[in-house]
Amino acid sequence: MYAIFENGSKQYKACVGDLLKVEKLNAEVGATVEFPVVLTADENGIACGAEVKDVKVICEVVSHGKDRKIIVFKYKPKKNERKKQGHRQPFTQVKVTAIGAAEKPAKKTAAKKTAKKPVAAEAEATPAAAE
Repeated sequence: MYAIFENGSKQYKACVGDLLKVEKLNAEVGATVEFPVVLTADENGIACGAEVKDVKVICEVVSHGKDRKIIVFKYKPKKNERKKQGHRQPFTQVKVTAIGAAEKPAKKTAAKKTAKKPVAAEAEATPAAAE
């Protein structure tokens, strides 16, 4: 079984046990994160759209880092304009632990409390005299 999930305007293919580099997440190493699923595929077929609304990819944060450096070189001919710049994209490495429906917390069925109305003090007050 595999799933395609979305993070940071990018889509990733995930199987249980995969290590993936995703956009930088604001999560501690060892924390669990969930991603919404766009599509799933297994022996029963492919499911997408409303069928996978409740399905989540559950991952564990392994590490944070920066990707290899890329060189950005801007050049305009005959203008003596040159700009060389490097960039290292930050990422978070995650390990896929499970693919499935997200567990919803059980709703507590609290007994309805009957609200006692306070004794109305307005009934005891005398109406103001109008002049």
